Amino acid sequence: MPNRLSFPKNFIWGTSTASYQIETAFEHDWKGVVAKDGFIFDRTADHEKRFKEDADLILNCSNGYRMSMQWSKLQRAPYAPFHQETVDEYIQFIEQLKSKGCHVMLVLHHFTDPLWFVKEGKWDTEKHIDMFLDYVTKFVDVFGKYADTWNTFNEPNVFVSNGWVMGEFPPFKKNLFKAFKVIKNLGIAHNRAYDIIKAKSTAPIGISHNTVCFVGEHFLGKPLAKIFDWWFMDHCAKQFEKVDFLGMSYYAKMPFVPYPLTYIEHKDRFEQEGRPHDGMWQYYPKGMYDNIKRYWNLYKKPIIITESGVCTEDDEFRQQAMKDYLSYIHKAIEEGVDIKGYFWWSTFDNFEWNLGCTYRFGLYRTDFNTMERIHTKSVDLYHKISSENCVEI
Repeated sequence: MPNRLSFPKNFIWGTSTASYQIETAFEHDWKGVVAKDGFIFDRTADHEKRFKEDADLILNCSNGYRMSMQWSKLQRAPYAPFHQETVDEYIQFIEQLKSKGCHVMLVLHHFTDPLWFVKEGKWDTEKHIDMFLDYVTKFVDVFGKYADTWNTFNEPNVFVSNGWVMGEFPPFKKNLFKAFKVIKNLGIAHNRAYDIIKAKSTAPIGISHNTVCFVGEHFLGKPLAKIFDWWFMDHCAKQFEKVDFLGMSYYAKMPFVPYPLTYIEHKDRFEQEGRPHDGMWQYYPKGMYDNIKRYWNLYKKPIIITESGVCTEDDEFRQQAMKDYLSYIHKAIEEGVDIKGYFWWSTFDNFEWNLGCTYRFGLYRTDFNTMERIHTKSVDLYHKISSENCVEI
């Protein structure tokens, strides 16, 4: 007999996307970027042409949705009023979700900035903070009544690490001095945005931190893993402590041998050593539990898992991963951690930033030739879990 793990009453079950990864690119700094798999970041998954259909698919998965909107499309110049046609389209989509009682988490910033915003740098001046806060103020006035929870910045540690340390995201820099400056500015922007939202909305406000298990497996890799861990897990997180809840995403363990080992770059070594993996990283679901406990012990703030998933073409593996992650989340809850909800990444396959659309995370599979959404058994499993508020292990 399977073991049924029940979750707390009013636990939030949802799926998560980013508008930029599912809508056609509109005058932002990812438009035209060539991904690792050769695809160009422009047309992604035609979400803006399929709002009604996609809303039904979202509601078929669960009763929660974490989403963003394209800043560049809503606000087409610094301090400009919002573009009304775009506002109306988003409102119609959200109202379709809300009509079915869907819990909506609104994300204000998800990696991408308007071209007008990056003309004179990107997040490295007070001017950039002020422009973002103008957007936040207008956004809350227009969309605030629909928010059940707020997420100011998505994974600022990933945003800064890839943009200013690794040089893999816009602005494609490798400048540690700028990285420290930008993460500080994002923290300032978050704190001020928190106050703006709090003055107009009663919905809880949080951040989303990406969490990783950095493990040194080589004597030279141990100090490097500790440096990565300090920057990614500690320093970046400390800039965003003014929250009602702590949002967490988790996908991977990253071994250092002494260099960081990923399946993206080291497929042969993963296969030779028999390391469990998805299409990107080492698969280590216990890391979800370890990082939940770490942040709970540090901050004692309610936690929402804002993203969790696996990159794979194997739907059976995706279903097993769902059970694996949820079993560890249940364990943390049993031990007293206040976990409010769980959002699976993602509702349907999208454009995975610098990697491209061949890296798949969706419960629904996307045919990128026709943009058809294809139902999988993972959808059925997640629907069952969320409907029954329990998972069978």
